[in-house]
Amino acid sequence: MKVLLINGSSRPNGCTSVALKAVAEALEAEGVATETVFIGNKPMSDCIACGKCREMGKCVFNDVVNEITEKAGECDGFVFGCPVYYAHPSARLLTVMDRAFYSAGRQFAFKPAAAVVSCRRGGASASFDVINKYFTINNMPVVSSTYWNDVHGAQPDQVPQDKEGITTMHNIGRNMAWLIKCIALGREQGLSHPKPEKVFTNFIR
Repeated sequence: MKVLLINGSSRPNGCTSVALKAVAEALEAEGVATETVFIGNKPMSDCIACGKCREMGKCVFNDVVNEITEKAGECDGFVFGCPVYYAHPSARLLTVMDRAFYSAGRQFAFKPAAAVVSCRRGGASASFDVINKYFTINNMPVVSSTYWNDVHGAQPDQVPQDKEGITTMHNIGRNMAWLIKCIALGREQGLSHPKPEKVFTNFIR
């Protein structure tokens, strides 16, 4: 069993990294392996709706997005972490998620996921909500905790002082490990995920 953690900050060792490490600690204590991918801080292209991923099976821009989607196929759960910018997730993480879910949503479907955000003061719940929408459109069980999935601190060394935030991160890890194990046990008993129905319409017809 393995969980992939995505660090959506432009700083590899910032506040978001501290939060993700706390989640990973709890997962590993429960016997679940973890791997963290830092999305980097170099320019990257947004989705241009070219549709090439339908032909190629991956995004036409060969960068960290394809690295993540390739790893996703071998993972059982996901944690997407991000700092708060203007009461909103980082545009860098949303670029990655737009392209990853559009080009390879099947690699994430029916696998548990959690959003984790870090902020100095406000905007955490709004950012948390934006990230969760990717999971709920893609048949992914959303992992909850004992509070909204956020930590506070202006600098990385301040995050551990947010005792409730760190406890929330630990509980995310424990809850995700429990859910992954429950899904695995169900699979062993022949219980597969449901086959979803889909109807695609718009509001003018």
